[in-house]
Amino acid sequence: MFDAQQKSLSGSYNSDDVMLLLKEVDLAPTGIAEKERLIQSGQVHYSEMISEERRPDARYMDLFNQAWERGNDRIAADICRLAKTLVADIATGHLPAEITLCSLVRAGLPYGVLLQRELIAQGVDSVHFGVSIIRDKGLDENAMRRATSMRPAEGVIFVDGWTGKGAIAGELNRSWKAMSGLEPNFLVLADPSGFATYAGSHEDWLIPSGILGANISGLISRSILNPDLIGPEDYHGYIPVDHLSDMDVSLSFVDRVSAACEKLRAGESGLRVDPAHSLNLREKALNAVRGIADLHGVTNMNRIKPGIAEATRAILRRKPKRVFIRSMEDPDLSALIHLCHTDGVVIDVAPYLTGPYRAITLIEEVS
Repeated sequence: MFDAQQKSLSGSYNSDDVMLLLKEVDLAPTGIAEKERLIQSGQVHYSEMISEERRPDARYMDLFNQAWERGNDRIAADICRLAKTLVADIATGHLPAEITLCSLVRAGLPYGVLLQRELIAQGVDSVHFGVSIIRDKGLDENAMRRATSMRPAEGVIFVDGWTGKGAIAGELNRSWKAMSGLEPNFLVLADPSGFATYAGSHEDWLIPSGILGANISGLISRSILNPDLIGPEDYHGYIPVDHLSDMDVSLSFVDRVSAACEKLRAGESGLRVDPAHSLNLREKALNAVRGIADLHGVTNMNRIKPGIAEATRAILRRKPKRVFIRSMEDPDLSALIHLCHTDGVVIDVAPYLTGPYRAITLIEEVS
């Protein structure tokens, strides 16, 4: 049914933490400036190219470690509460007994691993896959066909780290409905824009993994969908990010949070997303994005990257024009501000523009 090259793997996680439904490929890197030009001109889809992943400097890793120190127990508490919410939904029949976590590669992977461990600890029949979703292309149909060939589609929970302006949530909604006829169950740690079914919180806070890449996501690249490399029966592709292996914290990150889960589990209870509050957040998020678009004459909304994680990743991987932040004194923005100073990116302190977000990056328009 599947090409022999479509092997199961777990990256730098333990083999029982996750099965990554991806195909390893070899693709020469494209420079950031050239990649930006090709993306914005519409000549090449972003998923067909990849740049070499930037190596964090010592100061940046210090800022990450500080964020990890501050956020470790908060992540653990959120994971415990999310797991208990799923357990309650199983008990009431809202979810089937067989849960299938499908982490969206790659930002969802650390939290899918953590949630899988916690669900097993709470006695749930759960398995965990890593699957690709690509803007404008949708979910990897071959990966989802594999996952649902073994488990009921009704028990699929899609896991990501956070929501930005809802592009991936919309893509997930469209593609999963087309495949299964079902509304997606979408779980994130932070949902500042109100698009998730399950969320640890609605705050745009510095989730530590949000400011790193491969070295906190199993040493894999973001997913690739290049027709020269990916055939009709293949999973979406990835490239091993071996040049960051000496600073890989993927396993130590989830191990440390899991240890905190063991201590916090008994004191946490389930949580619920309020649909009215989520709708209000969506309106605020849309207003913030539209406000920046109107102010700067932006017609392509993909140039606007809201939320701490997306704003930071845009500086690491794209060609930023400027960054809007709520406050220069916000410790959760230290890594972002460091990158801006290092790269010479203009910072606007504009709390009246950021809405529910603490930071928004605007990508430079390339002619």
